[in-house]
Amino acid sequence: MLSSIKLTSRSVRKYEVDTKIEDPVANMPDNKAVDTSGITSSHDSTENNNLSQSSVTEPRRKTYSIKGRLVALDAARGLAVLGMYLQHFGSNQSVSALVSGTTTLLFVLCGGISYSIMGQRMMDRGADTAAFRARMLARAVFVDIIGYLLIMLNTSYGIILPAYAAMFVLALMLFRRSTRTIVTTAAVLLVTAPPLMILGSSIFSKAYLLSDIAGGPMSALALTPAFVAGMAIGRFDLTRLRTALLLAGSGIVMLVIGKALAAFILPNWNLHFEQWLISVQGVVPVQPTDEYAIWPLNTETPMWQLLLGTAPHTASTFQTMIGLGISFLVMGVACLVSKKASAVLMPFAAVGRVALTMYAIQFVVVWILDLTKIGHSLEGVPFGDVMIAVTTLLLGLLFAKLPVGPLEGLMRRFDRVFSPAQPVSRTVK
Repeated sequence: MLSSIKLTSRSVRKYEVDTKIEDPVANMPDNKAVDTSGITSSHDSTENNNLSQSSVTEPRRKTYSIKGRLVALDAARGLAVLGMYLQHFGSNQSVSALVSGTTTLLFVLCGGISYSIMGQRMMDRGADTAAFRARMLARAVFVDIIGYLLIMLNTSYGIILPAYAAMFVLALMLFRRSTRTIVTTAAVLLVTAPPLMILGSSIFSKAYLLSDIAGGPMSALALTPAFVAGMAIGRFDLTRLRTALLLAGSGIVMLVIGKALAAFILPNWNLHFEQWLISVQGVVPVQPTDEYAIWPLNTETPMWQLLLGTAPHTASTFQTMIGLGISFLVMGVACLVSKKASAVLMPFAAVGRVALTMYAIQFVVVWILDLTKIGHSLEGVPFGDVMIAVTTLLLGLLFAKLPVGPLEGLMRRFDRVFSPAQPVSRTVK
Protein backbone atom coordinates (compact mmCIF):
# COMPACT_ATOMS: atom_id res chain seq x y z
CA MET A 1 0.00 0.00 0.00
CA LEU A 2 2.96 2.29 0.55
CA SER A 3 3.76 3.27 -2.98
CA SER A 4 4.14 6.33 -5.13
CA ILE A 5 1.23 7.77 -7.10
CA LYS A 6 1.46 6.88 -10.76
CA LEU A 7 0.10 9.54 -13.07
CA THR A 8 -1.95 8.23 -15.95
CA SER A 9 -1.12 9.32 -19.47
CA ARG A 10 -4.13 11.00 -20.96
CA SER A 11 -5.36 14.36 -22.21
CA VAL A 12 -8.10 16.29 -20.50
CA ARG A 13 -10.09 18.63 -22.68
CA LYS A 14 -11.64 20.65 -19.93
CA TYR A 15 -10.10 21.76 -16.69
CA GLU A 16 -12.22 23.40 -14.03
CA VAL A 17 -11.87 22.88 -10.29
CA ASP A 18 -14.50 24.53 -8.13
CA THR A 19 -14.04 23.12 -4.67
CA LYS A 20 -14.29 23.90 -1.02
CA ILE A 21 -11.45 23.99 1.43
CA GLU A 22 -13.15 21.42 3.59
CA ASP A 23 -13.73 18.91 0.82
CA PRO A 24 -11.79 19.68 -2.32
CA VAL A 25 -13.21 16.63 -4.08
CA ALA A 26 -16.93 16.85 -3.61
CA ASN A 27 -17.53 19.61 -6.16
CA MET A 28 -14.82 18.99 -8.72
CA PRO A 29 -16.42 18.62 -12.15
CA ASP A 30 -15.47 15.29 -13.58
CA ASN A 31 -17.34 12.49 -15.22
CA LYS A 32 -19.21 12.04 -11.97
CA ALA A 33 -19.85 14.33 -9.04
CA VAL A 34 -20.73 13.13 -5.59
CA ASP A 35 -23.02 14.80 -3.11
CA THR A 36 -23.55 13.78 0.45
CA SER A 37 -26.81 12.09 -0.39
CA GLY A 38 -24.81 9.52 -2.25
CA ILE A 39 -26.41 10.22 -5.63
CA THR A 40 -24.06 10.58 -8.58
CA SER A 41 -25.08 12.84 -11.40
CA SER A 42 -23.56 13.65 -14.77
CA HIS A 43 -22.32 17.18 -15.36
CA ASP A 44 -21.30 16.94 -18.97
CA SER A 45 -22.33 14.01 -21.12
CA THR A 46 -19.85 14.95 -23.83
CA GLU A 47 -16.98 14.98 -21.39
CA ASN A 48 -18.22 11.68 -19.98
CA ASN A 49 -17.92 10.09 -23.39
CA ASN A 50 -14.43 11.48 -23.89
CA LEU A 51 -13.29 10.13 -20.56
CA SER A 52 -15.12 6.82 -20.71
CA GLN A 53 -12.17 5.07 -22.28
CA SER A 54 -9.63 6.57 -19.89
CA SER A 55 -8.40 4.99 -16.72
CA VAL A 56 -10.88 6.97 -14.65
CA THR A 57 -12.75 3.72 -14.13
CA GLU A 58 -9.79 2.09 -12.46
CA PRO A 59 -10.35 1.12 -8.82
CA ARG A 60 -8.04 3.81 -7.44
CA ARG A 61 -9.94 6.56 -9.24
CA LYS A 62 -13.27 5.02 -8.42
CA THR A 63 -12.64 5.79 -4.76
CA TYR A 64 -13.20 9.48 -5.44
CA SER A 65 -16.67 8.84 -6.81
CA ILE A 66 -18.05 6.55 -4.12
CA LYS A 67 -20.33 8.16 -1.60
CA GLY A 68 -18.86 6.35 1.40
CA ARG A 69 -15.57 8.19 1.23
CA LEU A 70 -16.99 11.67 0.96
CA VAL A 71 -19.72 11.10 3.53
CA ALA A 72 -17.23 9.68 6.02
CA LEU A 73 -14.78 12.54 5.48
CA ASP A 74 -17.44 15.23 5.74
CA ALA A 75 -18.95 13.56 8.79
CA ALA A 76 -15.60 13.38 10.57
CA ARG A 77 -14.98 17.04 9.81
CA GLY A 78 -18.49 17.89 10.95
CA LEU A 79 -17.87 16.09 14.24
CA ALA A 80 -14.73 18.18 14.69
CA VAL A 81 -16.70 21.41 14.22
CA LEU A 82 -19.45 20.15 16.53
CA GLY A 83 -16.84 19.41 19.18
CA MET A 84 -15.57 22.98 18.92
CA TYR A 85 -19.06 24.34 19.49
CA LEU A 86 -19.50 22.11 22.54
CA GLN A 87 -16.16 23.26 23.90
CA HIS A 88 -16.82 26.97 23.36
CA PHE A 89 -20.47 27.16 24.37
CA GLY A 90 -21.06 24.13 26.58
CA SER A 91 -20.56 23.69 30.30
CA ASN A 92 -20.15 19.94 30.70
CA GLN A 93 -16.63 19.42 31.98
CA SER A 94 -16.49 15.80 30.83
CA VAL A 95 -17.45 16.75 27.29
CA SER A 96 -14.99 19.64 27.28
CA ALA A 97 -12.18 17.37 28.46
CA LEU A 98 -12.95 14.93 25.64
CA VAL A 99 -13.18 17.42 22.79
CA SER A 100 -10.61 20.01 23.86
CA GLY A 101 -7.59 19.77 21.60
CA THR A 102 -8.88 16.61 19.94
CA THR A 103 -11.31 18.46 17.69
CA THR A 104 -8.49 20.66 16.39
CA LEU A 105 -6.39 17.64 15.44
CA LEU A 106 -9.39 15.91 13.82
CA PHE A 107 -10.16 19.06 11.84
CA VAL A 108 -6.55 19.32 10.65
CA LEU A 109 -6.38 15.58 9.87
CA CYS A 110 -9.44 15.88 7.62
CA GLY A 111 -7.83 18.88 5.93
CA GLY A 112 -4.76 16.81 5.14
CA ILE A 113 -6.91 14.01 3.68
CA SER A 114 -8.76 16.45 1.42
CA TYR A 115 -5.51 18.12 0.40
CA SER A 116 -4.00 14.80 -0.65
CA ILE A 117 -7.09 13.74 -2.59
CA MET A 118 -7.23 17.06 -4.41
CA GLY A 119 -3.57 16.87 -5.37
CA GLN A 120 -3.93 13.33 -6.70
CA ARG A 121 -7.06 14.12 -8.64
CA MET A 122 -5.74 17.26 -10.29
CA MET A 123 -2.61 15.41 -11.40
CA ASP A 124 -4.67 12.48 -12.65
CA ARG A 125 -6.82 14.84 -14.72
CA GLY A 126 -3.81 16.30 -16.48
CA ALA A 127 -3.16 19.46 -14.49
CA ASP A 128 0.44 20.48 -14.07
CA THR A 129 2.13 21.10 -10.76
CA ALA A 130 2.03 24.87 -11.23
CA ALA A 131 -1.78 24.85 -11.44
CA PHE A 132 -2.10 22.97 -8.18
CA ARG A 133 0.41 25.23 -6.45
CA ALA A 134 -1.44 28.33 -7.65
CA ARG A 135 -4.73 26.96 -6.36
CA MET A 136 -3.30 26.08 -2.95
CA LEU A 137 -1.48 29.41 -2.59
CA ALA A 138 -4.68 31.29 -3.43
CA ARG A 139 -6.62 29.30 -0.85
CA ALA A 140 -3.91 29.80 1.74
CA VAL A 141 -4.15 33.57 1.28
CA PHE A 142 -7.94 33.51 1.54
CA VAL A 143 -7.96 31.35 4.67
CA ASP A 144 -5.26 33.53 6.21
CA ILE A 145 -7.34 36.66 5.64
CA ILE A 146 -10.41 35.08 7.24
CA GLY A 147 -8.26 33.91 10.14
CA TYR A 148 -6.88 37.37 10.88
CA LEU A 149 -10.32 38.93 10.61
CA LEU A 150 -11.49 36.50 13.29
CA ILE A 151 -8.42 37.23 15.41
CA MET A 152 -9.34 40.93 15.27
CA LEU A 153 -12.53 40.07 17.20
CA ASN A 154 -10.21 39.32 20.12
CA THR A 155 -12.26 36.49 21.58
CA SER A 156 -10.83 34.28 24.29
CA TYR A 157 -10.28 31.34 21.94
CA GLY A 158 -7.40 30.58 19.62
CA ILE A 159 -7.84 30.72 15.83
CA ILE A 160 -6.08 28.01 13.84
CA LEU A 161 -6.84 29.36 10.36
CA PRO A 162 -3.50 31.21 9.93
CA ALA A 163 -1.69 27.99 10.88
CA TYR A 164 -4.02 26.05 8.59
CA ALA A 165 -3.13 28.37 5.71
CA ALA A 166 0.58 27.94 6.43
CA MET A 167 0.17 24.15 6.29
CA PHE A 168 -1.37 24.46 2.82
CA VAL A 169 1.84 26.12 1.67
CA LEU A 170 4.26 23.87 3.54
CA ALA A 171 2.52 20.74 2.25
CA LEU A 172 3.41 21.68 -1.32
CA MET A 173 6.80 20.12 -0.63
CA LEU A 174 5.16 16.74 -0.05
CA PHE A 175 2.15 16.36 -2.32
CA ARG A 176 4.17 14.77 -5.16
CA ARG A 177 6.17 12.51 -2.84
CA SER A 178 5.54 8.81 -2.33
CA THR A 179 3.19 7.54 0.33
CA ARG A 180 6.12 5.98 2.15
CA THR A 181 7.83 9.36 2.31
CA ILE A 182 4.71 11.05 3.64
CA VAL A 183 4.18 8.40 6.33
CA THR A 184 7.82 8.67 7.38
CA THR A 185 7.59 12.46 7.48
CA ALA A 186 4.51 12.30 9.71
CA ALA A 187 6.31 9.97 12.13
CA VAL A 188 9.40 12.18 12.23
CA LEU A 189 7.32 15.32 12.75
CA LEU A 190 5.51 13.68 15.64
CA VAL A 191 8.84 13.58 17.50
CA THR A 192 10.65 16.65 16.16
CA ALA A 193 7.85 19.21 15.82
CA PRO A 194 7.20 19.71 19.59
CA PRO A 195 10.75 20.84 20.55
CA LEU A 196 11.00 23.00 17.42
CA MET A 197 7.59 24.49 18.20
CA ILE A 198 8.67 25.32 21.77
CA LEU A 199 11.89 26.86 20.50
CA GLY A 200 9.90 28.83 17.94
CA SER A 201 7.53 30.15 20.61
CA SER A 202 10.59 31.64 22.31
CA ILE A 203 12.35 33.02 19.24
CA PHE A 204 9.20 34.31 17.52
CA SER A 205 7.39 35.50 20.66
CA LYS A 206 7.22 39.05 19.28
CA ALA A 207 6.94 38.14 15.61
CA TYR A 208 3.29 37.29 15.18
CA LEU A 209 3.34 36.28 11.53
CA LEU A 210 6.26 33.91 12.12
CA SER A 211 4.66 32.56 15.27
CA ASP A 212 1.76 31.33 13.15
CA ILE A 213 4.25 29.08 11.39
CA ALA A 214 6.34 27.81 14.29
CA GLY A 215 5.51 29.69 17.45
CA GLY A 216 3.47 27.65 19.88
CA PRO A 217 0.83 24.92 20.25
CA MET A 218 -1.54 26.58 17.76
CA SER A 219 1.12 27.11 15.10
CA ALA A 220 1.45 25.28 11.81
CA LEU A 221 4.50 23.35 12.98
CA ALA A 222 2.65 22.05 16.03
CA LEU A 223 -0.29 20.85 13.92
CA THR A 224 1.67 19.61 10.91
CA PRO A 225 2.00 16.00 12.18
CA ALA A 226 -1.79 15.67 12.00
CA PHE A 227 -1.99 17.35 8.58
CA VAL A 228 0.74 15.16 7.07
CA ALA A 229 -0.85 12.06 8.62
CA GLY A 230 -4.05 13.09 6.84
CA MET A 231 -2.15 13.42 3.58
CA ALA A 232 -0.99 9.82 4.00
CA ILE A 233 -4.52 8.61 4.74
CA GLY A 234 -5.77 10.40 1.63
CA ARG A 235 -3.59 8.09 -0.48
CA PHE A 236 -5.65 5.04 0.50
CA ASP A 237 -9.11 3.85 -0.49
CA LEU A 238 -11.32 4.83 2.43
CA THR A 239 -14.21 2.82 1.01
CA ARG A 240 -12.43 -0.47 1.68
CA LEU A 241 -13.25 -2.35 4.85
CA ARG A 242 -9.58 -3.11 5.42
CA THR A 243 -8.66 0.58 5.39
CA ALA A 244 -11.44 1.46 7.82
CA LEU A 245 -10.41 -1.30 10.21
CA LEU A 246 -6.77 -0.30 9.92
CA LEU A 247 -7.62 3.29 10.80
CA ALA A 248 -9.77 2.29 13.76
CA GLY A 249 -7.23 -0.25 14.97
CA SER A 250 -4.32 2.18 14.65
CA GLY A 251 -6.33 4.79 16.52
CA ILE A 252 -7.04 2.42 19.39
CA VAL A 253 -3.37 1.44 19.65
CA MET A 254 -2.19 5.07 19.72
CA LEU A 255 -4.90 6.03 22.19
CA VAL A 256 -4.13 3.17 24.58
CA ILE A 257 -0.36 3.80 24.45
CA GLY A 258 -0.80 7.55 24.92
CA LYS A 259 -3.24 7.19 27.82
CA ALA A 260 -1.08 4.55 29.51
CA LEU A 261 1.96 6.79 29.29
CA ALA A 262 -0.03 9.76 30.58
CA ALA A 263 -1.33 7.80 33.55
CA PHE A 264 1.68 5.78 34.67
CA ILE A 265 4.91 7.10 33.16
CA LEU A 266 4.82 10.77 32.22
CA PRO A 267 3.87 12.28 35.62
CA ASN A 268 7.05 10.92 37.21
CA TRP A 269 9.17 11.81 34.18
CA ASN A 270 7.72 15.30 34.08
CA LEU A 271 8.47 15.87 37.77
CA HIS A 272 12.12 14.90 37.40
CA PHE A 273 12.42 16.83 34.14
CA GLU A 274 11.10 20.03 35.72
CA GLN A 275 13.45 19.64 38.67
CA TRP A 276 16.34 19.24 36.25
CA LEU A 277 15.26 22.34 34.32
CA ILE A 278 15.18 24.39 37.51
CA SER A 279 18.63 23.18 38.47
CA VAL A 280 19.98 24.13 35.04
CA GLN A 281 18.29 27.44 34.28
CA GLY A 282 16.81 28.36 37.62
CA VAL A 283 13.42 29.93 38.15
CA VAL A 284 13.25 32.67 35.50
CA PRO A 285 10.34 34.89 34.51
CA VAL A 286 8.48 33.89 31.41
CA GLN A 287 8.31 37.46 30.15
CA PRO A 288 11.51 39.37 29.33
CA THR A 289 12.50 42.04 31.83
CA ASP A 290 12.51 44.69 29.11
CA GLU A 291 9.84 44.29 26.47
CA TYR A 292 11.53 46.94 24.33
CA ALA A 293 14.86 45.14 24.33
CA ILE A 294 16.30 44.26 20.93
CA TRP A 295 16.18 40.70 19.62
CA PRO A 296 17.20 38.19 20.95
CA LEU A 297 17.10 39.89 24.36
CA ASN A 298 13.32 40.24 24.12
CA THR A 299 12.63 36.53 23.61
CA GLU A 300 10.72 34.47 26.13
CA THR A 301 12.11 31.49 28.02
CA PRO A 302 11.36 28.22 26.18
CA MET A 303 8.74 26.19 28.02
CA TRP A 304 10.52 22.86 27.70
CA GLN A 305 8.26 21.31 30.34
CA LEU A 306 5.55 21.09 27.68
CA LEU A 307 7.50 18.28 26.02
CA LEU A 308 6.13 15.75 28.51
CA GLY A 309 2.68 17.26 28.89
CA THR A 310 -0.60 15.68 27.84
CA ALA A 311 -2.96 18.57 28.55
CA PRO A 312 -5.04 19.85 25.62
CA HIS A 313 -3.24 22.17 23.20
CA THR A 314 0.21 21.47 24.61
CA ALA A 315 1.10 19.97 21.21
CA SER A 316 3.57 17.57 22.78
CA THR A 317 4.35 14.25 21.14
CA PHE A 318 2.13 12.48 23.66
CA GLN A 319 -0.81 14.87 23.45
CA THR A 320 -0.66 14.70 19.67
CA MET A 321 -0.51 10.90 19.81
CA ILE A 322 -3.61 10.76 21.98
CA GLY A 323 -5.46 13.26 19.79
CA LEU A 324 -4.48 11.46 16.61
CA GLY A 325 -5.54 8.17 18.17
CA ILE A 326 -9.01 9.53 18.73
CA SER A 327 -9.04 11.14 15.29
CA PHE A 328 -7.99 7.91 13.56
CA LEU A 329 -10.65 6.03 15.49
CA VAL A 330 -13.35 8.55 14.55
CA MET A 331 -12.30 8.43 10.90
CA GLY A 332 -12.26 4.63 10.86
CA VAL A 333 -15.67 4.36 12.52
CA ALA A 334 -17.10 6.94 10.11
CA CYS A 335 -15.82 4.90 7.18
CA LEU A 336 -17.35 1.74 8.62
CA VAL A 337 -20.71 3.36 9.31
CA SER A 338 -20.85 4.96 5.87
CA LYS A 339 -20.62 1.53 4.23
CA LYS A 340 -23.82 0.26 5.85
CA ALA A 341 -25.77 3.21 7.27
CA SER A 342 -24.58 6.41 5.65
CA ALA A 343 -27.87 8.15 6.50
CA VAL A 344 -26.78 8.22 10.14
CA LEU A 345 -23.85 10.44 9.18
CA MET A 346 -25.79 12.90 7.02
CA PRO A 347 -26.39 15.59 9.68
CA PHE A 348 -22.71 15.60 10.59
CA ALA A 349 -21.69 15.49 6.93
CA ALA A 350 -23.85 18.55 6.29
CA VAL A 351 -21.86 20.48 8.88
CA GLY A 352 -18.63 19.19 7.36
CA ARG A 353 -19.55 20.38 3.88
CA VAL A 354 -19.66 24.00 5.11
CA ALA A 355 -17.00 23.62 7.79
CA LEU A 356 -15.20 26.89 7.02
CA THR A 357 -18.42 28.87 7.38
CA MET A 358 -19.41 26.98 10.52
CA TYR A 359 -15.95 27.43 12.00
CA ALA A 360 -16.07 31.20 11.53
CA ILE A 361 -19.63 31.61 12.80
CA GLN A 362 -18.83 30.34 16.29
CA PHE A 363 -16.30 33.12 16.89
CA VAL A 364 -18.65 35.78 15.55
CA VAL A 365 -21.37 34.51 17.91
CA VAL A 366 -18.95 34.50 20.86
CA TRP A 367 -17.91 38.07 19.99
CA ILE A 368 -21.53 39.29 19.77
CA LEU A 369 -22.61 37.61 23.00
CA ASP A 370 -19.60 38.91 24.91
CA LEU A 371 -19.99 42.38 23.40
CA THR A 372 -23.61 42.53 24.58
CA LYS A 373 -22.60 41.23 28.05
CA ILE A 374 -24.85 38.21 27.62
CA GLY A 375 -22.04 35.69 27.88
CA HIS A 376 -21.62 32.67 25.64
CA SER A 377 -21.66 29.82 28.15
CA LEU A 378 -24.82 27.81 28.83
CA GLU A 379 -23.62 26.85 32.29
CA GLY A 380 -26.57 26.00 34.49
CA VAL A 381 -28.98 25.58 31.56
CA PRO A 382 -30.59 22.09 31.58
CA PHE A 383 -29.48 19.98 28.62
CA GLY A 384 -27.33 22.87 27.45
CA ASP A 385 -24.91 20.66 25.54
CA VAL A 386 -27.77 18.88 23.80
CA MET A 387 -29.18 22.24 22.74
CA ILE A 388 -25.80 23.27 21.36
CA ALA A 389 -25.41 20.03 19.42
CA VAL A 390 -28.91 20.20 17.93
CA THR A 391 -28.53 23.88 17.02
CA THR A 392 -25.17 23.25 15.35
CA LEU A 393 -26.50 20.35 13.31
CA LEU A 394 -29.61 22.30 12.25
CA LEU A 395 -27.49 25.28 11.23
CA GLY A 396 -25.24 22.98 9.21
CA LEU A 397 -28.24 21.38 7.51
CA LEU A 398 -29.59 24.85 6.68
CA PHE A 399 -26.33 25.97 5.08
CA ALA A 400 -25.95 22.63 3.31
CA LYS A 401 -29.17 23.31 1.41
CA LEU A 402 -27.41 26.16 -0.37
CA PRO A 403 -25.39 25.35 -3.51
CA VAL A 404 -22.30 26.31 -1.55
CA GLY A 405 -21.58 27.79 1.88
CA PRO A 406 -21.11 31.58 2.14
CA LEU A 407 -17.37 31.52 2.85
CA GLU A 408 -16.86 28.57 0.55
CA GLY A 409 -18.48 30.56 -2.26
CA LEU A 410 -16.24 33.55 -1.58
CA MET A 411 -13.23 31.27 -1.70
CA ARG A 412 -14.27 29.94 -5.11
CA ARG A 413 -14.40 33.46 -6.47
CA PHE A 414 -11.03 34.20 -4.89
CA ASP A 415 -9.67 31.05 -6.55
CA ARG A 416 -10.82 32.18 -9.97
CA VAL A 417 -9.15 35.57 -9.60
CA PHE A 418 -5.72 34.27 -8.64
CA SER A 419 -5.73 30.79 -10.17
CA PRO A 420 -8.24 30.89 -13.04
CA ALA A 421 -9.31 27.64 -14.66
CA GLN A 422 -7.56 26.94 -17.90
CA PRO A 423 -7.63 24.23 -20.53
CA VAL A 424 -5.14 21.48 -19.95
CA SER A 425 -4.05 19.19 -22.71
CA ARG A 426 -0.84 17.35 -22.06
CA THR A 427 0.42 13.90 -21.49
CA VAL A 428 1.62 13.13 -17.99
CA LYS A 429 4.33 10.52 -17.83
